[in-house]
Amino acid sequence: MTTTGRRSDTKPARKLPWILEFYRSDVVKKWIMALSGIILLGYIAAHMLGNMKVYFGPEEINAYGEALRDLGGHLVPRTHLLWIMRIGLTIAFAIHIHAAYSLTRTNLQARGRVRYDVPREYLAANYASRTMRYSGVIVILFVVFHLADLTWGNANPDFMRGNPYANMIASFERVPVAIAYIVANLALGLHILHGVWSLFQSIGANNAVYNKWRRYLAWGFTAVIVLGNLSFPIAVQFGIIS
Repeated sequence: MTTTGRRSDTKPARKLPWILEFYRSDVVKKWIMALSGIILLGYIAAHMLGNMKVYFGPEEINAYGEALRDLGGHLVPRTHLLWIMRIGLTIAFAIHIHAAYSLTRTNLQARGRVRYDVPREYLAANYASRTMRYSGVIVILFVVFHLADLTWGNANPDFMRGNPYANMIASFERVPVAIAYIVANLALGLHILHGVWSLFQSIGANNAVYNKWRRYLAWGFTAVIVLGNLSFPIAVQFGIIS
């Protein structure tokens, strides 16, 4: 019996929107992870530098907090530009996490199929990269607690809206909170160290000629951020800020 002319019951695969098809490429995911990482690193640096105003007294850092709410001046309603920045950072954070998770799954599946006999590149195999997923989880939990502690006030019994100086003192005076911040920022440092190094590889900028400078940049940027952030709870605990 011939089957010629019969209609096939197999339906063609449903095509995804072009933006999702574009995103499915591992190369695109690496670029997106690198670009979103640059945005997040820029925010981390700006946030740390802004918080340094705490060393100039309550008037300075409280005025800084008000200035953030008044971004845009009279051109936009109060706090609107700040909220646009927050939403943008949230989107970058979510995309960064998803791209990292997706690429990690792809790499684990590839390692299951192929055995590599060549030595892995220096620093890509170091402690920071091997603990990337764990430091990432710690950073996510830290971000949630940090917002609840110093932005929303849920985790800070003495929270005073509009008074960053008093809130930092009230938060870091608690020894368990100070320790949590120190541990979280050390984990953040591991994440930044490998992230700054690997973002160049993600966009294909990997050359032995300037890899040394990539290493200097990774260590230097990480040291500045970690030491700056660690200084806040330590300063409060030792009474330097009170």
